[in-house]
Amino acid sequence: MRRATTITSFLLSRTLATATVHHRLLTTATTSSTSYSGRRWFSTGSAQTVSLGVAGAIASVAAVASLSAQGVYAKEPLPADLVPKEVVLYQYEACPFCNKVKAFLDYYDIPYKVVEVNPLSKKEIKWSEYKKVPILTVDGEQLVDSSAIIDKLGNKIVPNKRVNSASDDDEEKKWRGWVDSHLVHVLSPNIYRNTSEALESFDYITSQGNFSFTEKITVKYAGAAAMYFVSKKLKKKYNITDERAALYEAAETWVDALNGRQFLGGSKPNLADLAVFGVLRPIRYLRSGRDMVEHTQIGDWYTRMERVVGDSSRIKA
Repeated sequence: MRRATTITSFLLSRTLATATVHHRLLTTATTSSTSYSGRRWFSTGSAQTVSLGVAGAIASVAAVASLSAQGVYAKEPLPADLVPKEVVLYQYEACPFCNKVKAFLDYYDIPYKVVEVNPLSKKEIKWSEYKKVPILTVDGEQLVDSSAIIDKLGNKIVPNKRVNSASDDDEEKKWRGWVDSHLVHVLSPNIYRNTSEALESFDYITSQGNFSFTEKITVKYAGAAAMYFVSKKLKKKYNITDERAALYEAAETWVDALNGRQFLGGSKPNLADLAVFGVLRPIRYLRSGRDMVEHTQIGDWYTRMERVVGDSSRIKA
């Protein structure tokens, strides 16, 4: 937001530069669909002719101010030479850990393919000794465990991504740990709270994968029934007495951690922001997620994250 304000002042004082600056701002702030050899990378938007006159300057300033007021944020795409050639994610569509990885890939605009794993047979990952998801292969190298995947991938493709103070690093680490040790554990008891919500979740899951009709029916009903009982065990294991209350408390804990900031990372999301957003994304439009946004203050932050992460960089089969 501070950057947009600075640019607005610049435009007012230098009318002749308005067209170029305005075009770059709009391209950066609003373009999310890109391509590079069939992969999403370079902008496909065509240049627009903008008046260099006083009227053009006023219109440009107004547009920038409007973008600032709306809180429009940009992704952090990588230089082309740092983008891996082939990234494949083996996942369950509703898995919070898988969605953590996808949030990272989407934010940095890294193209990736998805292989939906059958949660009953797991035939798609028979080749791996690691029998869980997510599994990410990057140019043939296998990476496992969501937090480790993000750390290893980040070190390879986003070295020195930002200069943080030690306290910033500690805060990011603390809240990434909170996501793995607490937040994810309140999700399953909410997603599979009762049979109707369990079926709602598995209806979403089976609509995403390449399942045959028979597999869809089997996975939907057998999976929903299994997870309903698993969620009850998780509820007991983590001493959760009221699923929704636990979810609301976790959401408000995160909002408190922001302490008035746009993101935990300040003006841009850090890895903790991406982790929280990632694990919440698969429930956002399920009944549990709708209830969470309605009954807590997390909605504004979540909307900002949706804007900055933007469209998925997933390669459609």
